[in-house]
Amino acid sequence: MIKISFPDGAVREYAAGSSAMDIAKSISEGLARKVLAAKVNGDVWDLTRPIQNDASLQLLTWDDKDAQLTFWHSSAHLMAEAVENMFPGVKFWVGPALESPKGFYYDMDLGDKKMTEEDLAALEKKMNELAKQNNAYVRKQMSKADAIQYFTEKGDEYKLDLLSNLNDGEITFYSQGNFTDLCRGPHIPSTGAIKAIKLTAIAGAYWKGDEKNKQLTRVYGVTFPSQKEMDEHLAMLEEAKRRDHRKLGKELGIYTMSDDVGPGLILWMPNGTIIIEELEKLAKETELAAGYKRVVTPHIAKESMYLTSGHLPYYADSMFPPMEMDGEKYYLKAMNCPHHHKIFDAEPKSYKELPYRLAEYGTCYRYEQSGELFGLMRVRCLHMNDAHIYCTKEQFAQEFKAVNDMYLKYFKIFGIEKYVMRLSLHDPEKLGQKYVNEPELWKETEELVRNVLIETGVPFVEVKGEGAFYGPKIDVQIWSAIGREFTLATNQVDFAQSRSFKLSYTNANNEPEIPLIIHRAPLGTHERFIGFLLEHYAGKFPLWLAPVQVKILPISDKFMDYAKTLLNDLKKADIRAEIDDRNEKIGKKIRDTELMKVPYMLVVGEKEMNENKVAVRKQGKGDAGTMDAAAFIAEAAAEIKERR
Repeated sequence: MIKISFPDGAVREYAAGSSAMDIAKSISEGLARKVLAAKVNGDVWDLTRPIQNDASLQLLTWDDKDAQLTFWHSSAHLMAEAVENMFPGVKFWVGPALESPKGFYYDMDLGDKKMTEEDLAALEKKMNELAKQNNAYVRKQMSKADAIQYFTEKGDEYKLDLLSNLNDGEITFYSQGNFTDLCRGPHIPSTGAIKAIKLTAIAGAYWKGDEKNKQLTRVYGVTFPSQKEMDEHLAMLEEAKRRDHRKLGKELGIYTMSDDVGPGLILWMPNGTIIIEELEKLAKETELAAGYKRVVTPHIAKESMYLTSGHLPYYADSMFPPMEMDGEKYYLKAMNCPHHHKIFDAEPKSYKELPYRLAEYGTCYRYEQSGELFGLMRVRCLHMNDAHIYCTKEQFAQEFKAVNDMYLKYFKIFGIEKYVMRLSLHDPEKLGQKYVNEPELWKETEELVRNVLIETGVPFVEVKGEGAFYGPKIDVQIWSAIGREFTLATNQVDFAQSRSFKLSYTNANNEPEIPLIIHRAPLGTHERFIGFLLEHYAGKFPLWLAPVQVKILPISDKFMDYAKTLLNDLKKADIRAEIDDRNEKIGKKIRDTELMKVPYMLVVGEKEMNENKVAVRKQGKGDAGTMDAAAFIAEAAAEIKERR
């Protein structure tokens, strides 16, 4: 018998060799019908794979991200079977599941054949036929020799290349219907769970991402367990196109880019700069109230500092190449933390000065690969809402909780209703390679973070092997108004750099001690956060954040003097306002202002001028009635001040 531990703390005994599906059926037939995969000791497994030893078990349904990824990876294999049916002799490279955009793709070599958009409809039809056969996904372990023989006989150089990096004991094949592929899995039990299929695009992709290699055909798709979910997804995609931050950023004059400046380097236009300044104002007010001290650090530093911090070599691929000056190598700053450590260390510290909180809107430079650059989401120059907290172990829980509380405050201001904290842990097998080789400190700090998350009651998930090289971290995942997921920010624990930089404070016994460091960036970067906000608000920023808060629309030039008086009064109240002084009909002025998503329009004519009033129109809601001008200004100023 083996003992199976469940997420709720329950422990049950089962016969050795029982599968997760067997266990699901023992709980309820209804659960067994819903479950798609399982986590065994933290790793995702096929439901049908035997469990031979004591283990922790989590049964995964469609509501779990890992189940969705398993579903889409299985769908990639289903698509490959359909392609092989329609294009005999096709050779496959890799077919991963995707979190964003949702779904999957498969790279393939069609030889001298071409796949057209028209072929996608036929492929979808074939996939539906194959799915209805309800063929099981069958896992089989293979020796390396047998695997090499199989693909040699098949003449598949792509799979042979994959095999060259694998060892005996770690090679598995998966089959469903008439299709077999080299794959580590896992997969859903059978094709019958795939009820809705949509192939979305055909693209070219160089083998291994190298333009020197052959260009393969890449087919994208997405699948769901029901047509209803597919319809909702496709509707969301259409709405996402309308809310695309790149489209809105251009239309609203938020940012631009130039080949002469370089890829991934954002030029913030006046409207975008206003948004940046308002976000900075919010962050500075919040951080001042929380006891942070503001600092400013240079954009470059000597190589020696990044060797001390450990970012070289761990982070070298993400940094720009060094510059040679005065016989020294200098790097563009990719992170602010080493600079802040130097500020902490500039003067002796007593335990009475801890926690010591340093904040900066630091400009950093990261060498993102050109193929990974994407609007505001992946850039090479970024402005980070960064801070570092130096504290004792006893202070850690309170400080970490305070940072989480700051996140919750921001979520409320920006109307972010769905979020989850992603606790990223180390991988013990990669200590000394990807992670600082301090196993006991890893365990201790991971437990500290876990306990804080449990005590504060925020939703969180644990992910193995995604921690920072110097300690565990929390990545904050948020969802926009249309349900798209974004990584907003990070909250990290660092037990390594304080040692690397020989940071210390004097304790109550007048002895030196090493502080813990918390890295935090609640608003992430201006670039990514503004990109998120553009989608979240569909460009309709709340009044306090809108670049132009009020547009004055005189019906004719006769009322221009009154419009200018209003403009002056609005500016005195620190309200950002403009006059539409074009020689256009009022209807066109209203339509154009709606398109620019200005929160308030003030239409003024003879009656308004004579009575010192304004006809108010609200973005997206139309006529809001007539008000005294002074009353409108007072209400708008209050709305801005309260960040409603």
